Amino acid sequence: MKKIIFLLILVSIMSCAQDKQPLVGKTEFQREMNADFKDATTSPLKEEDRKSFTGLDFFIFDSTFVVTATLTRTPEAKPFKMKTTTDRLPEYVTYGIIEFQLNKKTYQLNIYQDLGLLEKEGFEDYLFLPFLDNTNGDSSYGGGRYVEGRIPNNNSIIIDFNKAYNPYCAYNEKYSCPIVPRENYLPIAVEAGVKTFGKH
Repeated sequence: MKKIIFLLILVSIMSCAQDKQPLVGKTEFQREMNADFKDATTSPLKEEDRKSFTGLDFFIFDSTFVVTATLTRTPEAKPFKMKTTTDRLPEYVTYGIIEFQLNKKTYQLNIYQDLGLLEKEGFEDYLFLPFLDNTNGDSSYGGGRYVEGRIPNNNSIIIDFNKAYNPYCAYNEKYSCPIVPRENYLPIAVEAGVKTFGKH
């Protein structure tokens, strides 16, 4: 009898171990994203996609795409309604312009503040960097990708394009996603961050 109980416990432990697959991803960011996408309470995926989900596709981490940018504030910028994939028009303001170098060339992008998030705890210093690049529609989502930032203490801000992610509407049309402003186009291939979503 003791042997049978022991075997049952062993089978139960083994089956739990098989259910809990290790999180896929080579960086903490990748592992966290995959965990969120697998979790029904946080995943933007449709149910049928989530059930077969094994992990997002990422470009290989490349330190070239971790840039230290100079942030120039734009205090005179007026709030505007940012277009989205639905009729929703959230209010943003251009917080500043970031300037950085990639492969010895200088680029500029606008970085925004979501005015609707200012009162939300934990988002008081949140910055939003949507961008387009030459991978869009090929190896990355056609509508562009997003990077998040925080207001720095000085005029220097680190932007890690390896943490670029797709809008949720890339996975499920029920979401309302900000459309990347055309002026935030980078005329290069940013081969970093999340790739286009493919059905596994």
